[in-house]
Amino acid sequence: MAKAPVLTPRADDFPRWYQDLINKAELADNGPVRGTMVIRPYGYGLWERMQQEMDARIKGAGAQNAYFPLFIPQSYLTKEAEHVEGFAPELAVVTHGGGKELEEPVVVRPTSETIINDYFSKWVQSYRDLPLLINQWANVVRWEMRPRVFLRTSEFLWQEGHTAHATYEDARDYAARIHRDVYADFMVDVLGIDVVLGRKTAKERFAGAINTLTLEAMMGDGKALQMGTSHELGQNFAKAFNTQYLSKDSKQEHVWQTSWGVSTRMVGGLIMSHGDDNGLRVPPRLAHVQVVVMAIKGDEAVAKVREIGDALRAAGIRVHVDDRVDTPFGRRAVDWELKGVPVRVEVGPRDLEAGTAMLARRIPGGKEPVSIDGLAALLPGVLVEDQALLLAQSRERRESRTSDVTTIEEAAEAATAGGWARIPWSVLGPEGEAKLAEQAVSVRCLVTEEGAVPEADDTPGNLAVVARSY
Repeated sequence: MAKAPVLTPRADDFPRWYQDLINKAELADNGPVRGTMVIRPYGYGLWERMQQEMDARIKGAGAQNAYFPLFIPQSYLTKEAEHVEGFAPELAVVTHGGGKELEEPVVVRPTSETIINDYFSKWVQSYRDLPLLINQWANVVRWEMRPRVFLRTSEFLWQEGHTAHATYEDARDYAARIHRDVYADFMVDVLGIDVVLGRKTAKERFAGAINTLTLEAMMGDGKALQMGTSHELGQNFAKAFNTQYLSKDSKQEHVWQTSWGVSTRMVGGLIMSHGDDNGLRVPPRLAHVQVVVMAIKGDEAVAKVREIGDALRAAGIRVHVDDRVDTPFGRRAVDWELKGVPVRVEVGPRDLEAGTAMLARRIPGGKEPVSIDGLAALLPGVLVEDQALLLAQSRERRESRTSDVTTIEEAAEAATAGGWARIPWSVLGPEGEAKLAEQAVSVRCLVTEEGAVPEADDTPGNLAVVARSY
C-alpha cells in the first residue's frame, strides 16, 4: 500500500495544500477568535527577515519610524467621507472600557491615515517642515468575513508609510519611488517573486486616494495576489484635517500626501509562489536559516556538524546546527524540507571517513557529496544560483500563463482557466470591469503596452491585467 503524502498535492486541492503546508511546516495556527492567527517562531522568523529588508529600504528612501495609537476616535474616520465608507464594513468598534460606556466610541486601527493626519496638522507649519516622511510597523484590525491564514485575517501585521509634501509632483514621485525602489526591489530581489507594477482602476483604488499603485504576483494556481500598494492621497485628508503649511510665498497651502503598505500577506504569497508538493521553498536572501547542518548519528558527527556550523557562520551564512541524533534522521530531514531551508548539509559516520558531506538542495532538488573543507567556499555560490532559479521560475510561470485577448469573453475565459489576461482598457472600460466582476474576475491593474505604469487610467494604449485573485 502506497504511503500517504505528507501534504495534499497542489493539483488535487490547492487551498488544502496551502493549509497543510502552514500546519506541517509550523508557520502559523488559527487564533482563538475567528479570523485571527498565531504566527509560530519559524513563520515569524520569515516575517522578521521581511521587516529587516523592508525597513532598510524604507529608511533608504528617507522615511523615519514612529508609532501611533491602536485606538482611534470614531469621529476621526468620519472626516473623510470616502475613507470611512470604504472601511465601515470592516471596522471593530470599542464602546466600553474600564467598566463604563465610553463618551465616544473608538475604532481599533484599520489603517492610520486619520490619526496620523491629526498629528501632521500639528507638526507641519512651514515649507521647511516638508517633506514629512513617517513609517510605522504595527498591527491593524479589519473584520474579515472569509479568513485565510496570512492572506486575509481580522488582525495582521504590516508597515504603513504616511508622508506630506509641498507639491503634487513631489508626492506623486515619492509614491512611485516607494512602489519601485522599495517594494518592487524587495519582492524581486529578496522574495524572488516576479511582480507586475501597475495602476489600480478607479473602482479598485484605496478609499480616499486619487491614485493607487499596486504590485501583483501570480501564485502557483494562476490566481493573482496583491502584494503591496502605494497611494497618492492628493489633498483629501489634508483638507479634512486642515493640514496646511506656510509656503515660500507666505501663503497657506494644503499639503499633498501619500500612504503605502505591505503586510504579513507577503508570507502567504511566498508560500503560494514558491511552495511545491514537498513543502515551502524559501529564497536564500530571505531565509533566516539558509543552511541546516545535520548530524545523521554518532558523537563524532555531532562534533563535526558543530564545527561546520561555526565555519559557515564565519563565512557570513545564516546557519542552524541540527544535532538531535535522538530523533530519527528521516523525520528531521522531512521537517526541514517542509520548512523550505535552501540547503541541508548532512554528515554521518561514512561521510566523516571520506571527508565529505551530503549536500541537499531544496530549490532545484537533488543531492551530491561534497568536500567538507570546501563548504564555506562552495555554498555562497549555491545560494546565489538558487535565488536566481526561484525568480526565473516565478517569471516563467507568469509569462507562460498570461494571454493577450481582445474581448471580455476571452478575458473571463483565460482567468477562469487559471491564468491572466491582458485586454485593452479601451475595449474593457468600467462597464466591462463590472461584467467581469460578476464572474469573480477582477482587473488587477492597468499597464502600458510596454509593461510600465501608466500616468492615468485613460492613457491611450493601456492594458488591463485581468485575473481571479485572493
